[in-house]
Amino acid sequence: MTATIGSALDWWGRTKPDATALVFDGTELTYGALRDWSSRFARHLVETVNVAPGDRVGLLGPNSLHWPVAALAVLKSGGILVPLNSRYKPAELRKIADDAGLSVVVVAPGLEELATQTAALGAPFTAVGFADLAALEQGASDDFRVDVAPDEPTSVLFTSGSTGLSKGVILTNRTLLSIVLENTLTEEGFRPGSTTLLVLPLAFTPGLVYGLLITTVLGGTLVIEPELVPSRAVTLLEKHSVQAIFGVPLIFEALSRAPEFADADLSSLKTAIVGGAAVPTALLKRWSDKGVLLRQIYGMTEAGGVATATIASEALDYPDRCGTGSIFTDVTVFDADGNPAEPGVEGELVVRGPGVTPGYWNDPASTAAALRDGWLHSGDLGERDEAGRVKFVDRLKDLIISGGINISPVELEAAIAAIDGVVEVAVIAADDERFGETPAAIVTVTGDVDEAAIIEHCSAVLADFKVPRYVVISADPLPRLPSGKIAKTVIREQYKDVHVRFEKVR
Repeated sequence: MTATIGSALDWWGRTKPDATALVFDGTELTYGALRDWSSRFARHLVETVNVAPGDRVGLLGPNSLHWPVAALAVLKSGGILVPLNSRYKPAELRKIADDAGLSVVVVAPGLEELATQTAALGAPFTAVGFADLAALEQGASDDFRVDVAPDEPTSVLFTSGSTGLSKGVILTNRTLLSIVLENTLTEEGFRPGSTTLLVLPLAFTPGLVYGLLITTVLGGTLVIEPELVPSRAVTLLEKHSVQAIFGVPLIFEALSRAPEFADADLSSLKTAIVGGAAVPTALLKRWSDKGVLLRQIYGMTEAGGVATATIASEALDYPDRCGTGSIFTDVTVFDADGNPAEPGVEGELVVRGPGVTPGYWNDPASTAAALRDGWLHSGDLGERDEAGRVKFVDRLKDLIISGGINISPVELEAAIAAIDGVVEVAVIAADDERFGETPAAIVTVTGDVDEAAIIEHCSAVLADFKVPRYVVISADPLPRLPSGKIAKTVIREQYKDVHVRFEKVR
């Protein structure tokens, strides 16, 4: 079977071996070098590490030149790629390792101890250092790959769900190639040979799918940044004549505030998609004044990242809308009875199309709940107008989206509830000028538990971006529903201005 990400890479490696595939920190890697290096490491994984088709292989590391080489090698080995967040703590990584059944983890320098601690908490896995990858950078030309059937899992991306527990979203070569096709058929879409700037982590859906994989299939150039530095990013847009960029509003806000933005030539930029939070009209205008139309999107990992995006001609006229779907992807709204809702009536956003996941890894119950009658039920609240333009209203799933990263309130509540002296806790989203949203914990306690103790505990067991920035010790019991559940809606209303009434605790 040749319809794979690996076969696309091999094609570009043969037909334009000297073209630039990756740029990181001034270092460029050609398609010929990328094909050969990834093939040599894929061969190493199969012949030395004993990776077999279908084995889940984790990849733990921040953005680097080595990360995409390792990721493509895992795909070419026949293994199932499981990107891991390098900011996670051992307990968080252990949960994913167990759910995925990781047998191998490829580990970047400086994270070896994290991998060791994670392995010690449960079933062991083989750790393969980036040193093994680096040792294979030079060598004979190689086109090694183990192809898998188009509908077999090729990657599993773990994302927070409405229960607060991570779920592994399955991607196949068929879904990935369908996503690529759908994103190249409109004039605002990605183009073969185009250059994309990535300022997001490679380990997340946008970075992996819309950064590395789409670029690889289209034979383009991916300029990878280790982190967002606005002035540098604006300079790179101009230097590399970048044609595509994507991210949450705070990224586009930060770039537009960089001193270099006013005089930068951004005429090469044809695709600029933004999502994860509401986009201020002033931000849309700031970019449109530079000749760049920011297209607002609605999507999720289960739908390949982007289910619908505003078409360029409507981007300024409908700033709160996310388009009408895509060429092969339908997005609509269902009412409480599971029927299409009338225009203007709020209901659940549902999606169907070739880029939708076939299900969750080893989780038939969640798969059956989300995929019903051919539709992916998002758990998000939305409505559509008479022309079918979708508007995202709220998250039924109750996730907090901070800087475009999903944070599960349930996970934070469980961590805080484990503190001796905490009676009850509710975590809600607080407005944040930098990240859009940030966690706020409303807590009732006994004894001498204070804000500092809660932050100290959370910092020890959770990644830093999950740790609450607001902690409110309430003297009154938290409001509850007749069922006995904490009334989150009431709490959100009571503390809708928590960012104004209370000081950040970190």
